[in-house]
Amino acid sequence: MTEKIRVLIADDHAVVRQGLRTFLQLQDDIEVVGEAADGAEAVKLTGELVPDVVVMDLVMPSKDGIEATREIKTLSPTTRVLVLTSFADDDKVFAAVKAGAAGYLLKDVQPTELGDAIRTVYRGESLLHPTVAGKLMREFAEGKRTAADPSALTEREMDVLRLITKGMSNREIALDLGVAEKTVKTHVSNILQKLHLADRTQAALYAVRQHLVDLD
Repeated sequence: MTEKIRVLIADDHAVVRQGLRTFLQLQDDIEVVGEAADGAEAVKLTGELVPDVVVMDLVMPSKDGIEATREIKTLSPTTRVLVLTSFADDDKVFAAVKAGAAGYLLKDVQPTELGDAIRTVYRGESLLHPTVAGKLMREFAEGKRTAADPSALTEREMDVLRLITKGMSNREIALDLGVAEKTVKTHVSNILQKLHLADRTQAALYAVRQHLVDLD
């Protein structure tokens, strides 16, 4: 039997939590291991349960989702945080990504999209809601955020970075470049280290900010 993805739901609305639990429990490969009514409880339960993915609301009492995300990534680095919120505000998105969120979805997504998003971040990939991605990438392209000098990257690392920005997985990049997936993982690690970035989402945003890719 395939091991299930262990999910913790963090939202201050009981009805939302129940709705998410009801849908996710219908998925053969997902198990809801707990619910948190605020950020502080989410951090506490993460320490106790060590879930694979935390579905995190942003605006909650006691501790907001951004601060909770930051603490969760320190407490349990292997736990992936998927933000699920009503807010597409650029500053909130950037703060969540900077705190370590692997994905950022708006609550208008279809239930099946949420399930797919959980699977995506569980695999170690990053994800942004299309509306959020478009707005945030254009903000970076307009120069509203500073970033490191891309000259630190090798030519092959630049190729990998461009493909990351296209949303390609390590396996897809390996096939495209004709190299081993392990080699791609090494390139990704080097890119993040050289540019002082936390994850693939930040790397994609960086590439747009530096005009390394076409937004169209």
